[in-house]
Amino acid sequence: MGQVAERAGVHKSTVSRALKTSHGPVPGVGEDVVQRVRRIAAELGYRPDPIAASLRTRRAHAIGVLIPRLTDVVLATIFEGIDDVVSRAGYQSLVASTGDDIEERQRRLDLLLSRRCDGFIIGDAHLADDEIAGLKDRGVPFLLVNRRAPGHVSVTCADVAGGRLVGAHLYERGHRHIGIVGGHPWASTALDRAHGCRSYLAERNVHLPDTHLLQYGFDVAAGRKAAEALLNLTPRPTAIFAVNDYSALGAMATIRDRGLAVGKDVAVVGFNDTDMASDLPIPLTSVDSQPRHMGSSAAHLLLKQLAGETVESLEIEPILRPRMSSDLFLDTAQLAL
Repeated sequence: MGQVAERAGVHKSTVSRALKTSHGPVPGVGEDVVQRVRRIAAELGYRPDPIAASLRTRRAHAIGVLIPRLTDVVLATIFEGIDDVVSRAGYQSLVASTGDDIEERQRRLDLLLSRRCDGFIIGDAHLADDEIAGLKDRGVPFLLVNRRAPGHVSVTCADVAGGRLVGAHLYERGHRHIGIVGGHPWASTALDRAHGCRSYLAERNVHLPDTHLLQYGFDVAAGRKAAEALLNLTPRPTAIFAVNDYSALGAMATIRDRGLAVGKDVAVVGFNDTDMASDLPIPLTSVDSQPRHMGSSAAHLLLKQLAGETVESLEIEPILRPRMSSDLFLDTAQLAL
């Protein structure tokens, strides 16, 4: 660092600040100085030593991110939003997959804590989850993303509002017999989205009994299994709301296997508006939960926490994307089924 400072004609602290990130402006340092320092550092092949820096500052400039699974495109998109923001702020993001298991999460947390992560963003919270409180007791900055849990700061989609959007969409198209493919009962996303839909309908005297809400999980297999049971009900539902797009895809497959037409015989609505939703043979109506925005917002809040600021929970506004899978209006004959 001394050589870079000498050649650039600046103090070592200026070099440190200019090289904290590889791009973008540096507060308090002129752009011409920043560019000169970075150019000279590149010429000399200088790279900051993160271990030495962490020993000086007692910070590793690393953020731990824990999510249920990296194969889920929504969770991966949330992580991309987190990683983009923290990397621009000079932090490294370390991601771990927990399998949505509390004990596995604790093992991953302990490992990341041994790597001296400065804070955590947790995406696999369970509603009745006492393990997260351990981080608060240890004074480790953290917040939740995608799912909420009582007593903790979180950044989520406004899931209840999203469920209400679905309820309104289906009600306005004449649906009164509706089934819901729920996720896991410990996940706030599943409960809040289903509650939003049911509450909207109940306010219009359409009451969905518990037999019409089946909580088997979030994947395609769960959607298939739940749809099988829902289609056996009497009267048969004219619409199915799946609380994420993967279970909606499974429900659509079951409807097809029964010789019924998605969007004509049975409407289907998903949630999260993944890329596949608009590209299916029958495009899927879905609620856009804005996962990248969710991730970037969580990262900004955690950085504020690390700077000593007090932060509050944030809900991202959902957007309904109507498509062919649910956009037909029922006629009188269908309502009589």
